[in-house]
Amino acid sequence: MIEFRSVTKEFPDGTVAVEDFSFVLPSHKTTVFVGSSGCGKTTLLRMINRMVEPSSGQILVDDQDIADQDKVQLRRSIGYVLQSSGLLPHRKVVDNVATVPVLKGVPKAQARSEALALLDKVGLDRSLAERYPRQLSGGQQQRVGVARALASDPNILLMDEPFGAVDPIVRADLQVELNRLQRELGKTIVFVTHDIDEAFILADQVVIFRKGGVIAQAGTPAEILADPADDFVASFIGADKGKRALRLQQREDDRGLTLVVDGDGRPLGVLDRRATS
Repeated sequence: MIEFRSVTKEFPDGTVAVEDFSFVLPSHKTTVFVGSSGCGKTTLLRMINRMVEPSSGQILVDDQDIADQDKVQLRRSIGYVLQSSGLLPHRKVVDNVATVPVLKGVPKAQARSEALALLDKVGLDRSLAERYPRQLSGGQQQRVGVARALASDPNILLMDEPFGAVDPIVRADLQVELNRLQRELGKTIVFVTHDIDEAFILADQVVIFRKGGVIAQAGTPAEILADPADDFVASFIGADKGKRALRLQQREDDRGLTLVVDGDGRPLGVLDRRATS
């Protein structure tokens, strides 16, 4: 469990990114922070591993104040995935994945062997292990970044807009993979995005922010879709423009497919009758 207690962050130039923020993130669930640029979501995420220090307040992990912990040890115990993957360009893929275990004293041969198993877990062929990051596609680099974050078997995984720099098809594949991994591993994931659709796909709990780290609404995707807290939330999720008002449309062809379409009539998918029986 991650708990924020009256956390405020004011930067030296006087900008208040987060003010008096209190919230609890449950263990073994995916919590997605979503909001426009400057709402404080990334600042909050980076305070969990002390990349950013709060100006006041406390952050507790399993009831322990992280301010009392060594920064380096804390960061090595928490997985962290960046938008740019953050891979070391001069190290091969397998050695990138093995970085933290080696730093923590795991023998190099063992760390490399476990890194290969992690490539399997994130859906990468082991033939890529001896390549350098520049020889991989953007989607492959992000998978390596996820594998590296999982290498020390952390309880917490922080993900700062990790899929924002890849194309929509690759992004959708990565979202599916992350959901699969979470079902298998049950980590406490904190995921930052500006994309509400991505938030709804990934989250057990969505936190929608206004400026200054103020929560506009928090809840499951179903709760937010069914009952937006106010006009700001309705606008943010697209409910005020009918984007979330879905309906069924029967196709006039020999297959007789039933499409799911949005408020503008754009097809979003095909109704799987097996899933409703």
